[in-house]
Amino acid sequence: MKEVHDAKPAIPLHDLTFTGLEAELAAAGVNPAHARTFWRALYRGRPDGEAGFPPPLRRWMQDRLPGGVAAASPAPRLAADIRSGDGLTRKFLLRLRDGQEVETVLMGYPGRFTACLSTQAGCAMGCTFCATGQMGFSRHLRPGEIVAQVLHCREALRESFGDTGGSLRNLVLMGMGEPLHNFDAVMTALEIISDTRGINIGPGRITISTVGVVPGILRLAREGRPYNLAVSLHGASEEERAALVPASRRWPLASLIAACREYGSLTGRRIFFEWTLIDGRNDSAGTARRLAALLSGIDAHVNLIPLNPTGGFSGREVSAAAAVAFQRILQDAGLPSTIRQRRGIDVAAGCGQLRAERKSGEAAARLK
Repeated sequence: MKEVHDAKPAIPLHDLTFTGLEAELAAAGVNPAHARTFWRALYRGRPDGEAGFPPPLRRWMQDRLPGGVAAASPAPRLAADIRSGDGLTRKFLLRLRDGQEVETVLMGYPGRFTACLSTQAGCAMGCTFCATGQMGFSRHLRPGEIVAQVLHCREALRESFGDTGGSLRNLVLMGMGEPLHNFDAVMTALEIISDTRGINIGPGRITISTVGVVPGILRLAREGRPYNLAVSLHGASEEERAALVPASRRWPLASLIAACREYGSLTGRRIFFEWTLIDGRNDSAGTARRLAALLSGIDAHVNLIPLNPTGGFSGREVSAAAAVAFQRILQDAGLPSTIRQRRGIDVAAGCGQLRAERKSGEAAARLK
């Protein structure tokens, strides 16, 4: 077996899929069968302890990871850990290696936890009611920077509950950024996250949320990607949607709905449509009836989300009675819907509120 002698720059481990790791080992003359040993240690154990590794793997680590695993895939620095008054929601402000900051939200439910991940620093879609859209776009996240958010949430649960409690069961890509604008990095990250030999969060427990990037929706369908799809709709006519979602000028409502129909036809999967209810803007009975007609024939479920406040948008949330009335019209038309439970509003951790900034006050349990 060939040994490696010339040191090379450390590889970003969390950017590698399992297949990529096998290729790295093979290129270094190491039997790719050792990939399983290292991968399991990387995602389920403590890979800096090399004692139990076979000699070829130890030599590869010394050559390709001269500073150890932590140097090859540095964890983002925790800039703030903010806890909501609801007792079930934590928002992490994570500082990346280049100084960019993103927010990740951990939400507790009976017997399980869900993490809301960011896929970009900022967002280029510019939705008027979304704090991330209001801050603009900085850059895409690498696959490893998305994976690192899952690892951070999992470690936070271990610290709170030990190895036997606090199961991280579900992921939603609904944090900062548009996942389908960063398609390749997101798909690589999800392949790593769902790999049964490592983190092992099944594809059926992962939801990708898009503002309506039509090419990405079609690509998801045509490539047979196994993840759940959520589409942020918010308007049932071209005019109504364009006033809230600037991206609809590039991908009009008609083309978006056509893409959703093709997605459903090719995949057989239900699509979740996100609808932010804004008082006087998209909450009327007429709008509800248009929405039901628009989605007719699609295996759809509508998540109704009362508007969460942001500093850059003057709209108001609907009353509970108005939300129920809107939902009743959808249900009478045979369209399933849920009024979403609101979480973390007091610390700006709710839908549309993430902006990569610290919040202070009684809800901030810890700032670093």
